[in-house]
Amino acid sequence: MSTARAVVDDAAVDDGSGLASFRRNIWWGLAGTVACVLGFAVGDWVLDPDVHGGLRALTGLSTAATIVACAVLLGQRVRDQAPSAGWLVTAGCATAVAAAVPLALGEFGIWSIAPAATISVLVMFLPARRAWPVLGIALAVLPAIGLVTALGMDEPHLGHAAWMPALMVVAFGPAMLGMLRGWQVAARLDHARRLAGELAVADERLRFAADLHDIQGHHLQVIALKSELAARLAEADPARAAEQMREVQQLAGDALRETRALVQGYRRTTLDAEIANASKVLTAAGVAVRADVDADLAASLPQGPRSLLGLVVREATTNLLRHSRATRAAIVLTPDDAGARLVIDNDGARPDAGATSDAGAAGAGDGTGLVSLAERLDAVGGHLSWVSTDDRFVVTATVTG
Repeated sequence: MSTARAVVDDAAVDDGSGLASFRRNIWWGLAGTVACVLGFAVGDWVLDPDVHGGLRALTGLSTAATIVACAVLLGQRVRDQAPSAGWLVTAGCATAVAAAVPLALGEFGIWSIAPAATISVLVMFLPARRAWPVLGIALAVLPAIGLVTALGMDEPHLGHAAWMPALMVVAFGPAMLGMLRGWQVAARLDHARRLAGELAVADERLRFAADLHDIQGHHLQVIALKSELAARLAEADPARAAEQMREVQQLAGDALRETRALVQGYRRTTLDAEIANASKVLTAAGVAVRADVDADLAASLPQGPRSLLGLVVREATTNLLRHSRATRAAIVLTPDDAGARLVIDNDGARPDAGATSDAGAAGAGDGTGLVSLAERLDAVGGHLSWVSTDDRFVVTATVTG
């Protein structure tokens, strides 16, 4: 029984899900069923003093070997391992002896218990579509063997010789396959739970990466722009250069605070703040900005869609500063059939770049700009698109209200 015990000890390590404990209980339930039924049914006959001692010993030892072999095979099955060839041979030989001796002595009530139990264990290694037909064959073959043997011995109770093997197959087979099915469902649910956890972690990492890009990309671009402007003004207009550098200092402080808030999980992008900030930054860069925003509509939007629209404003502003030579821009938020529509339009599209190239410039290249935002909007039922026509570049986002 040491090998069977090792099977249980191997399953003893639990990760907190309770699955190892359940597997252990399944093993004990299956192995215990085989041991109890065989032990009680055959044990009483083995202890009968009217039966020859040698035959009793042979039957007892072969029954015990059947129980051990079935227990080991069950342990391998619940661990999803292939059956050991040695234990398969042991189970087959022990079962043959445990069945042949009582059958030869006309004990039609107990001879079929060991074969029914062993067959039920072995079919557990087969796919379900094959396990049930095999049980059906056993349901026909074992009663036939009992009936033929009873006829050869002139047994008066032929019905007992036929229905007892059928009863054993029906009792063992479905019960053991049902317990195995319960274990498989539990294992799959646990795997699904683990996968859901891993996906949640991956999704959170992607969200964090996107938010970090939104913060740092925007602020660094504006800081670079203002630093360049301050460098140009350093000699010609020191006062304005100092003013630009003070704004750079303020922007750096804002970036630091927002990064800390993001790490702590408190940061939320607001549409109103992003539009106001975009207008301020673009004006400082020499871009004439027209903001036409329905304030009531913006306030009525749910937090999620409103935050995503704010990110679209931030990303479009960053791309405008980084990739275009725009002189005019418009930010328009109007009602849409399903919710709200945000349009950000500028006249800075490069004349030598087509729509595909401008889309790449808008963030499609690294997968963290407008392309990433488009995926996030799609996930909440919105839509994001961008197009370059002539000298204009237009970003359009829609969300449901």
